[in-house]
Amino acid sequence: MAYGFQIAVDATEPHTLADWWAETLGWRVEPQDEGFIKEMIAKGFATEAETIRHNGALVWKAGAAIRHPDDLPGAPRVLFQQVPEAKTVKNRMHLDVRVGDEDQGAVRDRLIARGATFLWDGRQGPHTWLTMADPENNEFCIS
Repeated sequence: MAYGFQIAVDATEPHTLADWWAETLGWRVEPQDEGFIKEMIAKGFATEAETIRHNGALVWKAGAAIRHPDDLPGAPRVLFQQVPEAKTVKNRMHLDVRVGDEDQGAVRDRLIARGATFLWDGRQGPHTWLTMADPENNEFCIS
């Protein structure tokens, strides 16, 4: 049996990082149901301390998620979950952002202007990629 999956990314500011990645990939941030959140607080299942306001909306403080804009069946969801510590070591897994025919250098420059960091160039035979880090230093590649 084959399983579906989501990608979970630890973040100190999950909503800000979800916004950054949604813009980077052309995806959308999943909306959170403010009415449901208020109901959970009213019923004692949650507290106001577990929420924040982000972009004017009441959201769960612990995380945010992004999805492909077309809700493609089987497309992974990316969950950004809050952790107290900043990233300190190299990722063992990372995203490869495939930019197709777009110029990798132009994509790199746009992402740097939005807070990414360029780390190094890679090459294997005819294949090239650029290794970058997002605003919370999670590595990813542009290929």
